[in-house]
Amino acid sequence: MKTRSRSRSGSARARTADPAPLESGHARLFRSRLTPELAALQAIGWPLADDGLPTEPAWREALVLRPHARPARVVEQHRSGYIVADGPEHNFGVESLPEWQRPANYRKGGIAPEERPAVGDWVLIEGAPPKHAKVVELLPRRTAIKRAAAGEHYKQQLIAANIDTVFVVCGLDADFNPRRIERYLLLVRGGAEPVVVLTKSDIAETESSAAVGVLALAAQDVAVRAVNAKDPASVAALNPWLQPGRTAVLVGSSGAGKSSLTNTLLGIEKMKTSQVRESDSRGRHTTTYRALIPLPTGACLIDTPGMRELKPTGEEDVAENFSDIEALAEQCRFRDCKHQREPGCAVRAAIEAGKLDPQRFANFLKLSDEVAVAANKAANRRAQKADDKVQGKALNKRLDEKYGKH
Repeated sequence: MKTRSRSRSGSARARTADPAPLESGHARLFRSRLTPELAALQAIGWPLADDGLPTEPAWREALVLRPHARPARVVEQHRSGYIVADGPEHNFGVESLPEWQRPANYRKGGIAPEERPAVGDWVLIEGAPPKHAKVVELLPRRTAIKRAAAGEHYKQQLIAANIDTVFVVCGLDADFNPRRIERYLLLVRGGAEPVVVLTKSDIAETESSAAVGVLALAAQDVAVRAVNAKDPASVAALNPWLQPGRTAVLVGSSGAGKSSLTNTLLGIEKMKTSQVRESDSRGRHTTTYRALIPLPTGACLIDTPGMRELKPTGEEDVAENFSDIEALAEQCRFRDCKHQREPGCAVRAAIEAGKLDPQRFANFLKLSDEVAVAANKAANRRAQKADDKVQGKALNKRLDEKYGKH
């Protein structure tokens, strides 16, 4: 889902910038400041226009307004803080903004998890690493993929930011599940190009069901590649999406072969791998945290742990991901057709004729309901957030009137 994050660094706010005033003198100033570092930044995905400035206008303005700051990319996220990089071989810890370290209590100045940095984000830092570097601003995101976090209360969780391609990895073994692939695709549409990567093609156990799933994906114009994750020649099929300056993220269940794929793309054994259970081909979490890794091709790859729950945020476009069903629905006799037992239902006719997989249609209905429920929870959360802020301001005003301003 394409997003724009808001800056949370004190008086610094998210900016909309006209790039015109930033040309000429500002371009020369920026290049003179960062010329020695530009190649290193580009190697970890920093996007540059022909004039040497970043392609994003808001990023240009942020750099001009903070003459002592320089860009870095979040490459690891831990409970204890963030690891950033300003080049392929230069990772270091940074001091983050205080509001990122507080719980998301809006009355006390906390901010929502999705408004804090995630792996792939670009930030501006000041001070010399590794001991004195601190983040001063989070740059607006070009793209992001996120899910609703597990739990009773609604909140969003970022999976990765500023990505160009999402590799949805699924093994051609007992764990092959077209419905899970559809769920992943629902979350990544709009923010980046989805590519379905079918691993374990050398030991495929589900060729017939996979063929049906691949045909449905092809109808949605989703690229599908079957690879042996341990064979460099086979994995080379992914190179068109791994060109210099591009960033891709691997998502999929545990045991799908994401870590093996990462090792093959790197050409070294960097990520741990583990065996899968023979009964269901499920694996253990070998990747325990998200990490951004520069590849020999000049691209960057974000490896992620397997996700047990994949809940929509309420912002997804179900119709876009099931355009074949939407096209059929337009042919129904009644505009408000529920596709149950109404006469002239084109969707039911397609199912009966074997042209539409009934399980795909059932998943369409299920995901539509989940997105609607999540959208309602998100609206309630926004209303609660606004109310918390109003009450917080009122409380501060009463305290100021009673005790005076501090």
